[in-house]
Amino acid sequence: MATRRFLITAGLPYSNGRLHVGHVAGAYLPADIYVRYLRATGAEVRYICGSDDNGVAAVKTAREKGTTPEELTSRYNASQRSSFDGLNIEFDIYGGTHQPEFVEMHERMSREFFLTIHGKDYFTKRTTKQLYDAEADQFLPDRFVKGTCPHCKSPNAFGDQCEGCGKSLDALDLIDPVSTMTESKPEPRETIHWYLRLDQLQDRLRTWLESKRDTWRPTVVNFALGQMTPDEGGLPERAMTRDLTWGVPVPLDDLDAQGKVLYVWFDAPIGYISFTAVLCERNGEGWQAYERWWKSPDCKVVNFIGEDNTIFHAVTFPAMLVATHDSDSIQGEQGEFQLPTNVVANAFLNIKFPGKEEEKISKSRGNAVWIEEFLQTFDPDPLRYYLTANAPESQRVAFDFDDFVKRNNTELLNALGNFFNRTMTFLHKYFDGKVPPSGTREPIDTEQLERCKSAVIAVADDIERCRFKAALAGVMQLARDANGYFDTTAPFRSRKTDMEACGRAINVCLQTTRTLSTLMAPFLPTSAEKCRAMLKLDDSAIAWATATDQLADGAELGEPQLLFKKLDPKELFGEQDG
Repeated sequence: MATRRFLITAGLPYSNGRLHVGHVAGAYLPADIYVRYLRATGAEVRYICGSDDNGVAAVKTAREKGTTPEELTSRYNASQRSSFDGLNIEFDIYGGTHQPEFVEMHERMSREFFLTIHGKDYFTKRTTKQLYDAEADQFLPDRFVKGTCPHCKSPNAFGDQCEGCGKSLDALDLIDPVSTMTESKPEPRETIHWYLRLDQLQDRLRTWLESKRDTWRPTVVNFALGQMTPDEGGLPERAMTRDLTWGVPVPLDDLDAQGKVLYVWFDAPIGYISFTAVLCERNGEGWQAYERWWKSPDCKVVNFIGEDNTIFHAVTFPAMLVATHDSDSIQGEQGEFQLPTNVVANAFLNIKFPGKEEEKISKSRGNAVWIEEFLQTFDPDPLRYYLTANAPESQRVAFDFDDFVKRNNTELLNALGNFFNRTMTFLHKYFDGKVPPSGTREPIDTEQLERCKSAVIAVADDIERCRFKAALAGVMQLARDANGYFDTTAPFRSRKTDMEACGRAINVCLQTTRTLSTLMAPFLPTSAEKCRAMLKLDDSAIAWATATDQLADGAELGEPQLLFKKLDPKELFGEQDG
């Protein structure tokens, strides 16, 4: 059987701030779980991410902090990499669209993308009106304009997208627009931009999206198709250039292109491709080897994103890819950019502080759990566990401090941690740390071992379908079943009367720990490593196919280790600065 190949991407975080739990729950943790599992199955995988350095977000924050976009994006790119490392979220490469070692490749590929699409007549040059701030004496980028959404009437709408309903917007359509630079009312003035003809690509996109109904999350497919409804005019043309100096210059020999850059949501997803090219170059394959990952039908491309990025990853970026094709193929022929096999989007994660109402995480208000501060005090696995067990896969949920502590103490500690601890402690106390003989197993023993086999299949199936919450629940159910088996067989009693039966029960418990050490590895890599040390297994034990391999009778195992510790609410988070 040919080795499966996957190119996994996680949405590029803006390099204008620190990472919080909402970011991690949205895209990076589920993608990391998926990648770890795929590698455990023997698949060839590349996990690509990096910071989104260009566009108005960096300019706006740099202006507010009295620094330059170069300094700002460099600082936060490093901060983000440190936070990801601390959570054991392991990318094959973490780039940055304007970082020194990536910017040349990124700008070159972004220019080529634009010129290819331009050469196929999918751009329209149009004189249009744009909001202008007379006090600041400049045209306003989308994110410098705030107002009321014309669709849902939310007051939290920006010039490119509504925070309430998620619809793409034109700043001119906002009700009562205000410049976020000067708080003044901007005025429309004429400017020239290049618009991507999404209307000409809509039919192919709709056909492609309809084919994903059985494999993608309904929230993603329904939202994307909902943008193409005829009664709302279908997909509009979308400006892919901006009046801004920070970004990729528009690569046209046209006086009207001077002083303009590519729209950040045009160049940002190209970062996935340019970072892949840099990775291939670093690996000694030559940068052109990126085509093996992006232009080969036998490689599955999977995008992990937060819900606010759905429009760009399920509509805009696929439209850009289709617009580069020479063929009429929806997916793309060999040698053409392949559309994503899946776009996996999680909803927003809200936050609930003790004694307060649930609210939206806000960097500006500082009501967030910042990853770098969390890791100064706590281990990464409890957070990885909670953000997966409470994942916003189909709807918005909250990071609840009380629930976080409760689930750590009652689930991680009392179920999973307790089973390992009681098994390994008993083994060393009564069997000198050596696996007791399996003997002639009773039905209750074989039933427990069958649960292990069933869990391996069920957890794999859930992860393959990107149901990480359900997959983790399957791991935890096996731990609960194992504790039930321990209680029912009661080796703590049989050791006084029947050491053979006692040893047989501990043997089965140890075989269950062997299975759990593999199943938990994608979710809780630090704890899984401790488990392998206790069982004296090397890293090959991560392989999914080995999950039910038996520990040999008489094998000498390592000393018990505590996997998790009890959390005290009083030691948790106080007020944090933004």
